[in-house]
Amino acid sequence: MTVLEEAGSLLVTDVTVGDRAGRAVLVADGRIAWLGDAAEAPPAARVVAGEGALLTPAFVDAHVHATATGLALTGLDLYSSLSLADAVASVRAHAAAVPRGIVLATGWDETGWPEGRGLTRQDLDAVVGDRPAYLARVDVHSATVSTALLDRVPGIAALPGFAPDGRLRLDAHHAARQAAYAAVDVAQRTAAQRATLAAAAALGIGSLHEMAGPEVSGSADLAGLLALAAAGPGPQVLGYWGELSERGGLDVVRELGLAGAGGDLFCDGALGSHTAALSSPYSDRPETAGHLRFETASLVEHVRACTLAGVQAGFHVIGDAAVEQVLTAVGAVVDELGRGAVRACRHRLEHVEMAGPGAVERMRDWGMVASVQPAFDAAWGGDTGMYAARLGADRALATNPFADLADAGVALALGSDAPVTPLDPWGGVHAAVDHHTPASGLRPFDAFDAATHGGWHVVGAEHPQGPLAVGAPADLALWATTDTLSTVLAVRTRPACRLLLVGGAPVTDAP
Repeated sequence: MTVLEEAGSLLVTDVTVGDRAGRAVLVADGRIAWLGDAAEAPPAARVVAGEGALLTPAFVDAHVHATATGLALTGLDLYSSLSLADAVASVRAHAAAVPRGIVLATGWDETGWPEGRGLTRQDLDAVVGDRPAYLARVDVHSATVSTALLDRVPGIAALPGFAPDGRLRLDAHHAARQAAYAAVDVAQRTAAQRATLAAAAALGIGSLHEMAGPEVSGSADLAGLLALAAAGPGPQVLGYWGELSERGGLDVVRELGLAGAGGDLFCDGALGSHTAALSSPYSDRPETAGHLRFETASLVEHVRACTLAGVQAGFHVIGDAAVEQVLTAVGAVVDELGRGAVRACRHRLEHVEMAGPGAVERMRDWGMVASVQPAFDAAWGGDTGMYAARLGADRALATNPFADLADAGVALALGSDAPVTPLDPWGGVHAAVDHHTPASGLRPFDAFDAATHGGWHVVGAEHPQGPLAVGAPADLALWATTDTLSTVLAVRTRPACRLLLVGGAPVTDAP
C-alpha cells in the first residue's frame, strides 16, 4: 500500500460521476465540499487528474472477520483443493515450509471431491505429527482438527458436535476454534490484520464491519484491529461483538465503543455443515434439521437490553427456524417497549438466507436491516449446487430473497463474510444481480447502493442526501476505467481501484 500525503483540500478533477463525465469533486476537512462541472471547479491545495476515470462512493463490506481473512491471505488456502489428496498434499507442504506453530487453513469443501469424504484428524496427524492444526471448512461452521489441538481443549469430547475422527461441529467446533486462534501470537495476528486492511484498500473498500465475538475472535483481537485501523490511513473498521447481554456482551460493546452488539451472534450454523436451523429436515440428512443455539428467552433479553440501551443488536441466522426464532424475540420486545423503540435501533440480521413473506414483512415493519452475502448464492445456489443437495431444489431456489427484501423496503447491506468468500465488492454486486433465481436478484443500481451507501445506512450513519452529496464523508474510490457506472454494472466488469479516499485522506494508489 502506497500512502500519499494529504495537504489541505484535494480536488479530483475530470472524472465520471455515475454516468456524467467531466465532473470534479472537492474534498476538505474529510467531507465533500463541492461537486460539479470540472470547468467550474474551485482551487485546491492539491489536484488529482482523473483523466475521465469513474469515481464512486467507496465500498463498504458489511460482514468481515479480519484476522481470519488475513491468516487465509498469508497462510494456507484450501479453496482450490480439488480432492482430499490435493488438500492433504497442501497441508503437508505448508507444514514443511512453516515448521513451527499451529497449522491454520481454511476453505476446503468436500462436496465435489472424488473421494466422497472430508478431511479427518487421521489425515492431519499423518502430515502434521504432534503439531496442533485447525482446518476450517469453507463455511467456517465446522472444521477438522489434529489430535494435538484436541488435547489442548479439556472436555471437548463431551461437547455437542464432537466426533472422534476430528470433524467438529457446534459447541465442539467453537471450543476448538477458540483454542486455535488463541495459539496465534500478537505479531502474527497484527500481520494478518494488516494484510486484510491492505487487500480491502486495494479493492476500493473504505469501510469494514468486523464481526467479532468470543467464539470467533477475542476482545483483545478486536481491540487490536480497531487500534490498527485508527492508527493510519486505511479502511475504517466498525466493530461488532457477538455475545448475549446476559453473558456480558453489552459490557464489551461499551468498553470498546463498538457499533453494535451481535453481528455474528450465532443463533444457528451453516447449510454446508448441516447446522443451520431449519423448520423441516435436510434433504440429504433427513435425521437432522440443524440446531438452534439459544433459548428464545435469552434472545428476548438480549433484544430488550440492547433496545433499552439504544444499541443495535445483530444475529447470525441462516435457516428459516433461526430467522423465526429471532423475529419472535424481537416481536416480544416490540410488544413490551413499542415499535418505535425497536425501529430506532435498526437491529440487523446477518445472512438471513431463508426468509419467507411473513418474515420479510416483520423485518420491514420493525425497521430491521438485512446484511447479506450474494457470493453465497453465486457459490452454492441454484438447482444443482450445494444448497440443492442440502435442501432440495425448491428450497434452494428460494434462498437469499434479495429482491423480496428490497421491494418490501427492508434496508440491505452487502458483505463477503470473508474468509468464507473472498473480499470482492464488484463480484458481490454482480452476484446480487445475477442471482440463480432471476426473480430474487437486485436491480444493478440497487445492488451497488447496497454495497456502498447501504453499509452506512445499517449503522445509522448515512448522509441524508446520499454518499455523493456536499457534506457527505469523503469516502470515495477512483477506478481504472473511463466507463460509466451503468456500463460497469451492465457488462459486469471489475475495474481496479486507482485511488481510495477514506475520510478525505488518500490511502492507496492501487495498480
